[in-house]
Amino acid sequence: MLLEILLTGVLGFAIYWFLSRDKEEALPMEDGWWGPGVRPTDKEDESIRPFKVETTDQEIKDLQERLEKVRLTAPLEDSCFHYGFNINHLKKVIAYWKSEFDWKKQVEILNKYPHFKTKIEGLDIHFIHVKPPNPPSDCTPKPLLMVHGWPGSFYEFYKIIPFLTDPKSHGMSDELVFEVICPSIPGYCFSEASSKKGMNSVATARIFYKLMRRLGFQEFYIQGGDWGSLICTNMAQLVPRHVKGLHLNMAFLSKNIHFFTLPLALRFPKLFGYTERDMELMTPFKKKYFYSIMRESGYMHIQSTKPDTVGCALNDSPVGLAAYILEKFSTWTNPDFLALEDGGLERKFTLDELLTNIMLYWTTASITTSQRFYKENLGQGFMTQKHEHMKVYVPMGFAAFPCELLHAPEKWVRSKYPKLISYSYMARGGHFAAFEEPELLARDIRTFVRLRERQ
Repeated sequence: MLLEILLTGVLGFAIYWFLSRDKEEALPMEDGWWGPGVRPTDKEDESIRPFKVETTDQEIKDLQERLEKVRLTAPLEDSCFHYGFNINHLKKVIAYWKSEFDWKKQVEILNKYPHFKTKIEGLDIHFIHVKPPNPPSDCTPKPLLMVHGWPGSFYEFYKIIPFLTDPKSHGMSDELVFEVICPSIPGYCFSEASSKKGMNSVATARIFYKLMRRLGFQEFYIQGGDWGSLICTNMAQLVPRHVKGLHLNMAFLSKNIHFFTLPLALRFPKLFGYTERDMELMTPFKKKYFYSIMRESGYMHIQSTKPDTVGCALNDSPVGLAAYILEKFSTWTNPDFLALEDGGLERKFTLDELLTNIMLYWTTASITTSQRFYKENLGQGFMTQKHEHMKVYVPMGFAAFPCELLHAPEKWVRSKYPKLISYSYMARGGHFAAFEEPELLARDIRTFVRLRERQ
């Protein structure tokens, strides 16, 4: 016991020293050119052009032919989702895709919000821009940039947008209304892919900052999960004076020394500042962290090293693409769905919603270019990029969803984001928060922004 107390004191001092060395600084605002060839000498076209999602009969015919020719391997008995996507259930998804899914109808749904494109650093950047339908006369809508991740898309935000732009129609107070901008990460869906190596989260953050300025916003709020979390964090590190507030539902905490104190913290949680809820979400430790990381990170190693190889297979097979992506929508929504033959997919989403996200990758042939984002961000080595060593000095809110891949306690989040003003244990939900629990996430964003506006 004495040794453990002594060790706790030493670790506490080490943490204090390690974390207190950081100083408030910003990432350098550089520039880039990601289009093909050499950067032109003439000024880039900064016009913002309307865009419409479209499809053709030939596109649908090609898909149907590929679905008809699918080759599947018989599943193991009682394997559920423990070996990946269960083939028996995949047959049901394919049958629905062929006979009942209406892509033309989903294209109409995609076009219900205004789409645009604009050229930034040599790339055509796609985004939707949704203004409040009936903004109150006594309040100015707050600009809010929302950034998706992998294997999601801008479509993840379709269900949360009404709660933010038209709150009164959804039982919320209308004293706080948002104007929402949802861009596609370069190389995802309708945003042009980089022709050059190095298109990482910092470059993307800079491009999205330029997008917001081009739209006329001097100050704005930003929100993200998955890669969107890192991109938004980088934006706050690049232009802290322009980011009024940062809200995340996932945090990249590579400089989290608290993780190494967990073995002791599990025995003395209060001494280390953990709540009962933290303990519930972090234990049993081996299951929640060690086994979860081992089981769920295989895709990441492939995409961080050789994304183009697996991309060739996925880009050529709609069924392979669906299995690869939908498996994530199963276990990342709730790890217990592994034990279900249908992966629990329709417990939180409809097949129309899930297949629409698949079709956005399939029709744009963007799965390979989306996977390269892992290579650019994670394939360079651990803790090698400057932003990983920097804290974020922008007012911040965090929503901790219980089924997120790894739980991030408040003290972990605060070590990276010292100006954390809102931390919420969410009642339910997993990795795809905006897609799965739009109202819960919208309410937490609104709570955070109210606190920020009062400062």
